[in-house]
Amino acid sequence: MGPLATVMLVLLGILAVIVLYAVSIYNTLVTLRNQFKNAFSQIDVQLKRRYDLIPNLVETAKAYMKHEREALEAVIAARNQAAASEKRAAATPGNAGAMEGLAGAEMALSGALGRFFALAEAYPELKANQTMMQLSEELTSTENRIAFARQSFNDAVTAYNTSSELFPASIVASSFGFTQARLLASVTAEQQAPRVSFS
Repeated sequence: MGPLATVMLVLLGILAVIVLYAVSIYNTLVTLRNQFKNAFSQIDVQLKRRYDLIPNLVETAKAYMKHEREALEAVIAARNQAAASEKRAAATPGNAGAMEGLAGAEMALSGALGRFFALAEAYPELKANQTMMQLSEELTSTENRIAFARQSFNDAVTAYNTSSELFPASIVASSFGFTQARLLASVTAEQQAPRVSFS
């Protein structure tokens, strides 16, 4: 084997190492992207649970809060807007526009729930209603689960973003369309905590 053949073998060996390294980086980015998508699915489950609780809460309150129709309708409208935003976000977890839309809709829903619970305080019979107390406790529990799931999602997004920004992974990421994912801002009770105290 001549010197030219040796050089060619060395170059082919180097090229093979580079290709294998690029494939490894690509696979790592795919894994991290799938992890943050899976983490969002946990948020998705809890948000849907929250959305299912809200109509029951409003129905229970209707019998007592007959003169607060506007507040009850505001909660349902905010819930419907949040549910629509959640569907868009679930279709593309990490997408900046979808995450901003979901965070904004959830903040509006938390605000509407906060006003609802503030008005409910004026109705002692409602506060004493067992169904209302149970639904309020379930809602509070769900809010806590959402916060935990959001933290897991944000951790997964941070790991993905960091990996895709590091060199040489950034070259592979930009070549294969791995875009930065967006963190999900606090969307529930942490920013605008509705008072859920019926004890």
